[in-house]
Amino acid sequence: MSTQSSRFLRFGGAIALILVSLAYLAYTGVQQSKSYYVTIKELRGMGNDAYTKRLRVAGNVQPGSIKRVGIKVEFLLVENDQTLPVVYTGSEAPPDTFKDNSQALADGSFGRDGVFHAKQLQAKCASKYAPQQPGITTAPTKGTT
Repeated sequence: MSTQSSRFLRFGGAIALILVSLAYLAYTGVQQSKSYYVTIKELRGMGNDAYTKRLRVAGNVQPGSIKRVGIKVEFLLVENDQTLPVVYTGSEAPPDTFKDNSQALADGSFGRDGVFHAKQLQAKCASKYAPQQPGITTAPTKGTT
């Protein structure tokens, strides 16, 4: 085997190793960031699959269920006649719109203890996005005409 073909094989092997490594990193990154949106009812019917996947669950925050303990927030999500206990332990405080009766979307995993362990939390206040009532006018904000 000549010196030139030996260099070509080593160079080709290095390129192949780099490409395989990048493909592996891309695949595992996609798998880790992928989350499945499920309803509370679907979550209850998933069986053992519910414990192994990253999930997103939405519902309304049950009034009076929010309990803050340091950076941890516990609450109940309600959807139709189904409730789901949620524990949020994210790195950021819950959004300002997170309060009783707000719509919330929890992203995390379902534990064998029956509690949804959320790492991310999104919320919107239903009254803030409700259509304007007839006959009610809003005052223009400063700087607008």
